[in-house]
Amino acid sequence: MKKKNTKILLVDDEPDILEIVGYNLSQEGYQIVTASNGREAIAKAKKELPDLIIMDVMMPEMDGMEACENIRNIPELSEVIITFLTARSEDYSQVAGFDAGADDYITKPIKPKLLVSKVKALLRRLKEANEQDSETLNVGGIEINREEYKIIKDSVEIALPRKEFELFYLLASKPGKVFKRDEILDKVWGNEVVVGGRTIDVHIRKLREKIGDDLFKTIKGVGYKFEV
Repeated sequence: MKKKNTKILLVDDEPDILEIVGYNLSQEGYQIVTASNGREAIAKAKKELPDLIIMDVMMPEMDGMEACENIRNIPELSEVIITFLTARSEDYSQVAGFDAGADDYITKPIKPKLLVSKVKALLRRLKEANEQDSETLNVGGIEINREEYKIIKDSVEIALPRKEFELFYLLASKPGKVFKRDEILDKVWGNEVVVGGRTIDVHIRKLREKIGDDLFKTIKGVGYKFEV
């Protein structure tokens, strides 16, 4: 994925944030599109089809959480990466962000160079996923299509945000393997992305709810572990 072909949608109601973040990312060669609230973000996302959306949480007209949920329900935007960039650092806010379908959650303030590194890491994961050969796994009665990001259980398609899908695919690709925290973070989020300590827990919980706890355990959902 060449930078000049990579489009990023920035969503924030503060013009200064849009200007500063937009400038630093445009200096890296990315195409930048902006929106000032959640409602405008949905319209811009439909029109521009960005590769990455960086969005604030607290905005007028429609907040970032609701906008994220709406975007996740638009078929042509099913593979877009969404990360929140917000001053809300509370655990419950981060959990709500992941529940809404976000791939990452970045808190303000953040130095421009670090933000650029995080963006590069997120886009690198997208590139690696797109470059992988098409592969379908069949585990525990579930069909997992990596190329199309689809999971089918009992002939019913289960919609998952990108990071939940990648985590589930990783666990299902090696039944019986016990994964450590660092390995999961590296393979799913990339080693340049710093995520909160509860990130994996949140995604595991959401997967159990959507896939079914018993079936998830047979795949080895209880097999991952954290290093201390």
